[in-house]
Amino acid sequence: MPAGFSVMRDFRLLILGGTAEARELAGALAGRPGLSVVTSLAGRTRRPARPAGEVRIGSFGGPCGLARYIAEQAIDGVIDATHPFAARISANAAAACARAGAPRAALCRPPWTPAAGDRWFPARDLDAAVARAAALGTRIFLAIGRQELAALRLPAGRAFVARVFEPPAAAPPPDVEIVVARGPFGEAEETAFLRRRRIDAAVARNSGGAAGYGKIAAARALGLPIAMIERPPPPPAPRVADVAAAIASLEAWRAAV
Repeated sequence: MPAGFSVMRDFRLLILGGTAEARELAGALAGRPGLSVVTSLAGRTRRPARPAGEVRIGSFGGPCGLARYIAEQAIDGVIDATHPFAARISANAAAACARAGAPRAALCRPPWTPAAGDRWFPARDLDAAVARAAALGTRIFLAIGRQELAALRLPAGRAFVARVFEPPAAAPPPDVEIVVARGPFGEAEETAFLRRRRIDAAVARNSGGAAGYGKIAAARALGLPIAMIERPPPPPAPRVADVAAAIASLEAWRAAV
């Protein structure tokens, strides 16, 4: 190779994924010249929806492990597109990027906001939401993650229905009926589900996004109360609300290299 000549390598982007937005982002970036993208999935789901391009599955081992991965894989930037309630992963990403000196942006879809006819009762966490819902109804729909079911503290005298992508690894409490189904579900499907199960109250996380909104619209149409779990505060970072803004951040990083 002649002296003074260097080969420009691809910009290496790590997407912390597991959401519809992460898959959309990976798909939008697939095949772009000068760009190499790897999406990381936590591995909690046995049959995850796989994004386009390279995929890494499994834990990094905390912020130190993630920082080491960033260094070893020559990652040039990180987009945290994890679930709005994945607070630990986002905190690890913030610490790891600071340690490794890699730019980071959090792709965080906006939360839902109440519309006319909604009956929302804010709750700070899952236990508070379950207690609130139990005061509002007798058959309660738990629209939460399957990992949270085993640790639930449920009040007596109430029946609960939880719908999950995959059966939970640990046995749920005896008062919880498990329904295995993979969405997304539209408003009509959710309305039929709530009626069929005779649901009169619900617990939900304010995840935001279009994919999970069917149950919110269905509860509104049926006049059902929702104990709505508020989002945990995100770690400080540049935040973007959609895929287009995430790509704009990426292009700014590439221009600065």
